[in-house]
Amino acid sequence: MRSSLVIVGAGPRATGLLERLAANAPGLYAGQGLDIHVVDPYPPGAGRVWRAAQSPLLWMNSHAEDVTMFTDETVDMAGPVRPGPTLHQWAALPGRTFAERRVQGSYLRWVYDEAVAALPPGVTVHHHRRRALRVGGPRGGRQQVWLEGRPRPLSADLVVLALGHLDAEPDDEQTRLAAYARDHGLVHLPPDFTADSDLSALPAGAPVIVRGFGLAFVDLMVLLTEGRGGRHEQDTYRPSGREPVLYVGSRRGVPYHSKIGYGLTGERPPLPRFLGPAEIRALSARPGGFDFRRDLWPWAEKELGFAHYHRLFAAHPERTAMAWADFERAYAAADRAGRRALVAAAVPDPADRLDLAALDRPLHGVRHETPEDLQEALRGHIEADLRRRHDPAHSADLGLFLGLLSVYGQLARLGDTGPWWHGFFSSLASGPPGPRLRQMLALSRAGVLRFVGADMTVTAEDGVFRASSPTVPGATVEARALVEARLPGPTVRRTRDRLLRALHAEGAAETPDGLLRVDRADGRILDRDGRPHPRRFALGPFTDGRTPGAFTRPRTGGPAFRQNDATARAVLGFLSGTAPEPGPAAASAPAPAEVAAPAPAEVAAPAPAAASVPARAQASVLAPMPLPQATG
Repeated sequence: MRSSLVIVGAGPRATGLLERLAANAPGLYAGQGLDIHVVDPYPPGAGRVWRAAQSPLLWMNSHAEDVTMFTDETVDMAGPVRPGPTLHQWAALPGRTFAERRVQGSYLRWVYDEAVAALPPGVTVHHHRRRALRVGGPRGGRQQVWLEGRPRPLSADLVVLALGHLDAEPDDEQTRLAAYARDHGLVHLPPDFTADSDLSALPAGAPVIVRGFGLAFVDLMVLLTEGRGGRHEQDTYRPSGREPVLYVGSRRGVPYHSKIGYGLTGERPPLPRFLGPAEIRALSARPGGFDFRRDLWPWAEKELGFAHYHRLFAAHPERTAMAWADFERAYAAADRAGRRALVAAAVPDPADRLDLAALDRPLHGVRHETPEDLQEALRGHIEADLRRRHDPAHSADLGLFLGLLSVYGQLARLGDTGPWWHGFFSSLASGPPGPRLRQMLALSRAGVLRFVGADMTVTAEDGVFRASSPTVPGATVEARALVEARLPGPTVRRTRDRLLRALHAEGAAETPDGLLRVDRADGRILDRDGRPHPRRFALGPFTDGRTPGAFTRPRTGGPAFRQNDATARAVLGFLSGTAPEPGPAAASAPAPAEVAAPAPAEVAAPAPAAASVPARAQASVLAPMPLPQATG
């Protein structure tokens, strides 16, 4: 009998797994034949998010030169490196272009086709344009995958879930708001993929409250302005008259920071430095889990500071008052208070000093007397962010960005570290293109976009929705429409994906924040006793192994690539009969004991760490050790 693998999902994560299967198969797969069934109602490669059937107005939020689906020597993996073109090389685009999402979808389809073509003879890929509904079968035997509209299930030796982002049933608050909207003839759009939302119910000229100021809001803004016939002419917006008036607020009250508008020149910060594989292994080995605030954030904070100041000293030494070697030595030995004093002495200009608390909550404690005061102040905030993010004189920001990528890659080895870190990372490292923020400014000046402030609250009363913020005490916005501009939360309890909900009901484990728990070693799904399923794997944002994305910048380690490689090798070893039956998930990190959002100004610093060692070297020469307690 031919071996069979079912991959549920056909988007970039499934495509990356296929690429790794093709790369590793010549050295690992000894079977006579293999059928790979890829199950997804959306096109292979592009999947749902990057499909061609969406507005050409929607862009990527990364430069074309910063997007690759191919590995390089910076990826910490056991499999072979198979280089390939970035998006800008493949599509012959200028490197600094923000490509249409449809172009990225075409690139992903090409990568998918190349991966399929690279599989060894005897391996056949079948694409089923259907939804997978259920997975059954014994732990020790072949699995069955039922598909929508297909009377007989697919039979599989192994199943990999690469489902991507998930739709979700509404939580209690969303349920109440939706019911209120139905009862009072209002419009309520719940969290969703903006490209899939029906925006026709939002009338021209009417106020619309929007909760959420990230990338989903940017898409909404574009579709309700340019998408309705408006035009941007340099820094001026020419309305069509069909736009609603958007009143936007969020927890931070400001948009995500602009993408950095220049490339790296000179020396790259040597990362990881203070938060690497050795520290992650020590945290993973702690009985009873770890506390994010006490055990993890101090190391991450120190790593981010190191990346920032390394770049400042390397690229702008004239703005420092100390030799780098002396600063680095003192920085490594200092606690948090000592680092603050060190930076004050070594970095004269406060604008060159890293303040993570201010970056996270720039409106914290800020008050304005009138809404108009806030409009002017927030336009100034966005203008200042654009200037800084496009000025190489502030390239320490790029060092921080690289530090964020490094820290995220390390934290992905631990599992679910809570929603705060993901949001913090996204606001600093995954913001919109600069041109989108300039459009936001033009819309604000045209009166189509209004800012509400930080910690915005929304109530439903007196037949309307109301929004207010402590940023402008006493000010209130009323509207008959409310849009939740964010993706649904990826929780296994509330997902609309029937397959995943069934797995959870049958015993698959979840984290405190509702993510599917997987083995850190290879992505096998864990049950509530911590046992990895020998024949079921999962990769993607609905798992506690989630990464910043299924594709990444070249030469930044690509944690998704590392995970894809580990899963592909485990799959091929199993199918070849050379992999042992998995035992307890020793490589899987326990769920954190507490995942509260840290207050950076109050967090203690870690004790001194060892000298810098490259990631691959750390993984091989440093034995597990007790993690030093934070001091200071």
